[in-house]
Amino acid sequence: MAVRINDVAPDFTADTTEGKINFHEWIGDGWAILFSHPKDFTPVCTTELGYMASLKPEFDKRNCKIIGLSADPVSDHQGWAKDIQETQGHAPNYPLIGDPDLNVAKLYDMLQASETPGKRTPADNQTVRTVFLIGPDKKIKAMLIYPMTSGRNFDEVLRLLDSLQLSAKHTVATPVNWKPGDDVIIPTSVSDDDAKKKYPQGFKTHKPYLRTVSQPGK
Repeated sequence: MAVRINDVAPDFTADTTEGKINFHEWIGDGWAILFSHPKDFTPVCTTELGYMASLKPEFDKRNCKIIGLSADPVSDHQGWAKDIQETQGHAPNYPLIGDPDLNVAKLYDMLQASETPGKRTPADNQTVRTVFLIGPDKKIKAMLIYPMTSGRNFDEVLRLLDSLQLSAKHTVATPVNWKPGDDVIIPTSVSDDDAKKKYPQGFKTHKPYLRTVSQPGK
């Protein structure tokens, strides 16, 4: 079954490098990011896992947990973590799901249901390269899908999280290339009268459908 934005993130129980978890219970009342990998000991993913570990304090500040997934058993993850530490300077400091049976990969529509576990190459699992941003309501707020050959930009994932959290708190939208502190967009669902009440300091009307205002709470 296809997984789309605003769907409830499929729940599951799985073994991780930090013990068995129930996904929804593990998320708790905050945000979460699930990012997946085709296989252990793959070059692009090695760089990603290390960089994500270096960014973890930034996600912690935003009440957002991080969890990785790789289509290999947890026992293999331990050895991979040593390589990541050696080459990237940071070992994973967040749980990494073992998914050798491909249960989670299929549940999240990263692989077709007909795919079978066993001896598989990274190319067999190449579509297991997805980032899911999940809100406190357990709904998927955003998804990013990358090919095997392109390393993911986790600075962009952090920026996207900032946008999602700001939009959820203040009912605003963010324009192209928005960064925290930049002006934001007043959605068309908010009337001019309501906007004047909400933003007594004023806002700028570029077109009737395009109004910008200073970032709330800045």
